[in-house]
Amino acid sequence: MKTASRFCESYNPSVAHFLKCAVWALALATIALAQTSTGGIEGTVADSSGAVVPNAAVTIRNLDSNAVVVVPTDDFGQFRSLNLPPANYQVSVKMRGFQESQVAVHVPVSGSVNVPIQLRVQGPKPEAVTIFGAGANAPLDPSSSTVGAVVSQKQIDELPLASRSFANIAYIAPMTAPVEPSDPTKARITAVSFAGSSGLNVDLSVDGGDNNDDYIGGFLQNYSPDAIQEFSVRTGQFDADASRTNGGSVIIATRAGTNSFHGGGGIFVRGSALNARNRLDNPEPNPKQPFSRQNYSGNLGGPISKDKLWFFTALEHVHENASVAYGDESLKEFRALSALAGMGEIPGVASIAVPSAVVVPYRDWLFNSRLDWRESDRSQWFFRFSLDRNNTQNDLLQQGTLPSTGATTNASYYSFLVNNQISFGPEWLGSFTFQGSLFANRKLRNSQLGLALAFPFSTTNLTTSGFETFGDNQFVTEITAFPVARDQQKYQVRYDLSFAGAGHAAKFGVNFIHEPVLKGEFAGSPARLVVFDQNPSDYLASGTSILPIITATPVTDATNGNFEQNIRRLGIYSQDSWHLNPHLTVNYGLRYDTTFGLFRASGRNQDQNPALIDLRALGLPASSGVDTSAVPHEYRAAFAPRLGIVYSPGAQGNTVFRAGVGMYYNDLAQNGWAQAFQAVNEPVSHALLPGDPDFVPGNHAYLIDPHYHTPYALQASAAVEHNFSQGFRLTAQFEHQQGVHQYRRYEYVAGATLPGTLAGGTVPDVTLFRSDNRSRYDGLALIVHHRGRHHEVTAHYTLAKATTYGATVGELFDYVNGVSDVRNPFGPGDHGPSGEDIRHRFVLSGTLALPYKFQLATLSQFESARPFTLASPVDLNGDGIDTNDRAVVNGVQTSLDQFRGVPFAQVDLRVSRPIMVSEHVEIRPFAEFFNLFNRSNPGNNFVSDAGAFPIAVDNPANITALCPTAATCRPIHSFKDLRFPGGALGDFFGPGTTVGIPFAAQLGVKVNF
Repeated sequence: MKTASRFCESYNPSVAHFLKCAVWALALATIALAQTSTGGIEGTVADSSGAVVPNAAVTIRNLDSNAVVVVPTDDFGQFRSLNLPPANYQVSVKMRGFQESQVAVHVPVSGSVNVPIQLRVQGPKPEAVTIFGAGANAPLDPSSSTVGAVVSQKQIDELPLASRSFANIAYIAPMTAPVEPSDPTKARITAVSFAGSSGLNVDLSVDGGDNNDDYIGGFLQNYSPDAIQEFSVRTGQFDADASRTNGGSVIIATRAGTNSFHGGGGIFVRGSALNARNRLDNPEPNPKQPFSRQNYSGNLGGPISKDKLWFFTALEHVHENASVAYGDESLKEFRALSALAGMGEIPGVASIAVPSAVVVPYRDWLFNSRLDWRESDRSQWFFRFSLDRNNTQNDLLQQGTLPSTGATTNASYYSFLVNNQISFGPEWLGSFTFQGSLFANRKLRNSQLGLALAFPFSTTNLTTSGFETFGDNQFVTEITAFPVARDQQKYQVRYDLSFAGAGHAAKFGVNFIHEPVLKGEFAGSPARLVVFDQNPSDYLASGTSILPIITATPVTDATNGNFEQNIRRLGIYSQDSWHLNPHLTVNYGLRYDTTFGLFRASGRNQDQNPALIDLRALGLPASSGVDTSAVPHEYRAAFAPRLGIVYSPGAQGNTVFRAGVGMYYNDLAQNGWAQAFQAVNEPVSHALLPGDPDFVPGNHAYLIDPHYHTPYALQASAAVEHNFSQGFRLTAQFEHQQGVHQYRRYEYVAGATLPGTLAGGTVPDVTLFRSDNRSRYDGLALIVHHRGRHHEVTAHYTLAKATTYGATVGELFDYVNGVSDVRNPFGPGDHGPSGEDIRHRFVLSGTLALPYKFQLATLSQFESARPFTLASPVDLNGDGIDTNDRAVVNGVQTSLDQFRGVPFAQVDLRVSRPIMVSEHVEIRPFAEFFNLFNRSNPGNNFVSDAGAFPIAVDNPANITALCPTAATCRPIHSFKDLRFPGGALGDFFGPGTTVGIPFAAQLGVKVNF
């Protein structure tokens, strides 16, 4: 066993290695649980007088697979069946002396439906009643206090999706919003903000399998929309089975085969002629960037053996050619730089090619295959294999940077999942799941010259990552400071035991995740990075040689930029839904989570961090604020109680009240303190006392505070839902989240906030990571669902407020926020709105039938402006740092996220016209329009450092005027005068992924049968 464990902990990117580890982990699997993608059916059987009918036989049949479950009614006439996959079901009730009653109902993913059934006296034939189970016509869930939204396969198929990602459509749930993807590994998935966060503190499960990025946070593997049956977006008061999230959860169920063959295919085409110019990334008079993109998708499912064995497979390919088109200013400087190279001014470079544009090809393959097997009426299995493999060439290029500074990015994601459900009688059901997943990402520089040249014109307020003009990309800018290599290998086993008895529906489970590989690498090769004061044309015109500047710049030493961890996570929960009577249900549960290996990297604990040993040897006093007396340990007291109440008055179940409170723990991602993990890369065999030849004082220290506490959220929610009619529903919901013990980064500077020297020697600067931040979110939403003969519409308005502590970046939960002054970490001005604080948000989605069988579908979003912080380029508080101080405007220091960008509005539209070739074959041509009115949507992407303004300020320490020229200044009348649009992050990570894309049109056709 130990040999197998060491084999899996060593990284090997081959599929064979991955499968061998998966088999080994499956052999060891005994118990586990994560969020399930199954739902349930419950209801009450009564006669025509309203009297309940006990001991009636209720037969629940899956209309797709003919799988049957039989449950009796209890003494109160109630019945329930849990862990049903999302599908259409027929519920039949037989009782001697009564006519058989049949009801058709749809069970949503991770939810239950209420089916009230009335029996009539014996008649000539069964009475059939149909209950539509999706959208506005879905029955209300009478047993769960969880607040959220279910996105159906119909919505996935019909609504316009800008990036062909399930995240695009998750925005229809209240308390969510689109955000920029946090790193390029998930650019095409996009991201979803929950409760004012940055989209990194969300738990994503697919068929019950974990799909979380444990380094940066957020979603990991992408799935084609054609592979998704439906998914649930949960924003408040989750059951105790929810884990590792203090924001929200997304639960996806993939499509399965049925007893009839079904499938389809589609082609989606975009081109530069159909896209508007992005004036942030590609401003006039630069030539318009060429662009083309084609998506090809296909899926097929059906029976291998009817009622016994089924398959479903989906494949999608993205063929995209984005580009960077250089403007006249860039070309002028490139040609000047090429002339300098021809003059021998750049060592080892005799010439530099200057293209007018550079193609940025992106290729992606998404594959999902599932096999379902009904072993018996008691036992069902399914097996799923999924992959996502993509490649981007000339990645990271921007206006003002030559192709040599780009990179080729390769990313591969694999996952294999097996599930077995077995019933132990009418009341007990066990569910076993195993999943193995692998992720590998590599960034390879386009050049390996050993030098990088950075000229001023390559960095402007409109470029996101531009810094090096020519040569090796050193990944040194803030936005490109992500790993050049990442690997994540994860094995998950779970067991879920459910009980549905008289008055109670209980669940018990244990979750174990073994992550033998969680590692990455930051760029650390030796290189010469030369930063120039003037542009190439200036040096060429003046005849000034740049060779002495290059040769005088030292070559940085190679560094060990690796970080590597072996993580194991354990979660145990128990919960019950106690039906006190047909109208009142109490949900209560308790969950426990813990992590092993959280602070261990490269096989070593933080007690082998050389910086910690140095500081101890120097005798750094505890009064400095840096505690070197101990090292952090995993938190072992993460007990999370959950309590909810559901009340449904009346016999029809048309109104449901939900309320609940709970705690939600989450270790969050590891990216924020990766530098502390890198610090232990080299072993330390003894204390480095002053005088030792190995003692190197003055190095920067990266430490984790020993008083670590797992971050958690206290959450409370309340909601009321009412069905006015079968197609008209109104919902009001309130959510409160109190974030506690979130991550923060304290920067101590020797000679300012730390002693410059001690008796033992020179004190280094110290970066200290603590878990002491706090935040709050409050939101009130009104949701309307309406379904008529010619339309189906969902609309919601959310009034919300999200606040946190921070320095110049204020984010809820998921980011490592800064501290303006370590001597006063909760000082005035450090509390304010989060970066995704959206006070007002309105979303409209739905479909409308037009004359001549045309159909109109929309997903439209409108919201108030998001905030940002304006930083000062000088050290205002005397702590030795000039990056964490907020700007002073007209004598008053601004506060966290006090500035606001501009309101956001985006209308996405699809026009289609189905053509029926036969009864079962449909061809649907369509045209899609994203950001229909071509509204400029920079969101809060504005220049956030007064030192980087395109127009100079009169006094960086106290800004009272803007100075377009040295002789001309104009006073500042309002904060709007200080808003300068910044780079488009979404376009940096991939065209069409940002919340502010310009107008784009897409043509296509889909075939379904």
